Amino acid sequence: MRLPCRLALWYFLCKVISEDPRCRQFIEERIVHNAVKNAVARIHGDFGVACCSIAFSVKYLNAYTGVVLFCCRKDFYRLLWSSLPFITHLENRSQHCPCSFSTLHVGATIRTCQKFLIQYNRDQLLLLLRNCTSEADREAIRKSVQSCVFVGVEQFQSEEEESEENLEMD
Repeated sequence: MRLPCRLALWYFLCKVISEDPRCRQFIEERIVHNAVKNAVARIHGDFGVACCSIAFSVKYLNAYTGVVLFCCRKDFYRLLWSSLPFITHLENRSQHCPCSFSTLHVGATIRTCQKFLIQYNRDQLLLLLRNCTSEADREAIRKSVQSCVFVGVEQFQSEEEESEENLEMD
């Protein structure tokens, strides 16, 4: 009896960058998915599209922050990755929104991407905190920074610290 084959997947955590705030209305799963597939087709042709279509999906999308999580097969992740810089716009009903995709993180699991995103968001909030002018805004951002915790990360970090201390004692 043969066991079913599990696909090895890689995850891309990207940010949609646009100077036009109206572009948020164009950030939809279907539109982003089509933009990526079209870019792969332009750069790598039919072979690239066929390879990347296997298990390619948009796992997470936040239109407000512009963060997107893609999933693709590990065997062909370079085809997808090399095509992302060639996305210049998102198109919806013949309206164009100029934008670009910036790769924030590439990971083997959704959990590693999630941990990275939490740290990334925390860093962004700290940047906002530095540029804050009013005390009420400062306090709101401080509370947001303190709430950027992934359940289980604190336990993991404390276990890491303990293991480092044990290594230093040896």
